[in-house]
Amino acid sequence: MANVLDLRRRIRSVKNTRQITKAMKMVSAAKLRRAQERAMLARPYAQMLTNVLESLVRRTDLYGGESGDVMHPLLVEREEKNVLVIVVAGDKGFAGAFNSNITKAAQNFIDARRAMGQNVDVEPVGRKARDLFRKRYPTAVYDKTEEHYDNDLSTHYETIRRRSAPVEVLGEHQTLLLKLDIAEVSAMSHSIVERYERAEIDSVYVVYNEFKSVISQRLVVEKLLPIRKLGSHEITASEEMSEEQKEAAARAAKTAGISVNEPEESVVEAEAKKFGTAEVDYIFDQSPARLFKHLMPRYVTTQIFHAFLESVAAEHAARMTAMDSATNNAGDMIDALSLTMNRVRQAAITKEIIEIVSGAAAL
Repeated sequence: MANVLDLRRRIRSVKNTRQITKAMKMVSAAKLRRAQERAMLARPYAQMLTNVLESLVRRTDLYGGESGDVMHPLLVEREEKNVLVIVVAGDKGFAGAFNSNITKAAQNFIDARRAMGQNVDVEPVGRKARDLFRKRYPTAVYDKTEEHYDNDLSTHYETIRRRSAPVEVLGEHQTLLLKLDIAEVSAMSHSIVERYERAEIDSVYVVYNEFKSVISQRLVVEKLLPIRKLGSHEITASEEMSEEQKEAAARAAKTAGISVNEPEESVVEAEAKKFGTAEVDYIFDQSPARLFKHLMPRYVTTQIFHAFLESVAAEHAARMTAMDSATNNAGDMIDALSLTMNRVRQAAITKEIIEIVSGAAAL
C-alpha cells in the first residue's frame, strides 16, 4: 500500500488535472454559445435563398423549351458509380466519442458503397478525419497536361484524374473548422459542383453531427447532390443520442449555464420563411437558366456551410460534456484517495501507539 506522502502527491496531481478539465469545460461552453449564435444568424440567409429558388421553381419549368434538358446540371440524376462523401470531424481531441463516431459512420458508409461496386472519394474536413483516412486510403492523383497551338501562341491546360484505387482521399481541409470562413467553404463547394457537372462524381453525401440543442443532436449521413427537393434534408442514415448521453449533456449544460432547449425562432427567420411564398406572378429580369446557374451553387454552399456550423457546435457540446465528466471523475478520485490516505495515516498512528504501550509494559 502507498504511504501518506505518495497519496498526497497523487491527490495534488488529480486536483491540478481537475482544474484543467474544469477550465476546458468553461471554454467549450463559451465557444458553444458563440457557435449556436452563429448558426442562428446563418439560418435566415439560407431560408431566404431556399424560398427564392422554390419561388423560381413554381413559376418556371425545370426543363428547357425545345431540348427538354434539365435547367441546371445539379438537378440531373445519374446512376451512382462514383460517390463523394464529405466527412466532417473535429480538429482537436478531448471530445469523448465525437470524432470516433463520425469516422465509424463514414467507414460504414464506404464499406456499404464498396459492397455495391461503387467507387468512393473521401473528402475529410478536420484534422482527425484527415489523419485517419490518409492512413487507410491513397490520395487521389491528378495529371496536368498542356498543349500548344498556333506556333505556341496559345496554350490549352487540362487536368485529368487518374484513379488508382476504388477508395481515394481528396482535399486538404484540416484547419477549415478552426476559423470557419464562408470564402473557404465557397471555394470547396464550387470545386465539388464542378466535379459533379463534368460527371466526375455522380452523387455527394456529407457525414456530420446535426445540432439542434445540447440534448437534441444526431449523427447523420445526408445526401447533398443531386438536389431532389429544395429546402429539405435527405437523410440516408442517422444515429440518435442515447438517454445516458442526453442526461450527461444536460448535467454539463446546467452547471455551465447553457440552455438545453432549442433556440426559439427569431423575427428575422420568421420573415425569411414568408418571403416568396405568396402566389404572385413575378417578372424575372434574367432568364430562369441564368438564375439557376448563379443560385444553385450558392444553395449548395449554404447547405455545406450549415453542416459545418452545426458540426462545430456539436463538437463544443461534446467536449463540454466530456470535460464535465472528467471533472466529476477527478472529484470522485480525490475523495477515494483522501479516504485511503486517512486510513493509512490512522493505521500508522495506531501502530505507533501500540509500540509505545508495548514498550511501557515491558519496562
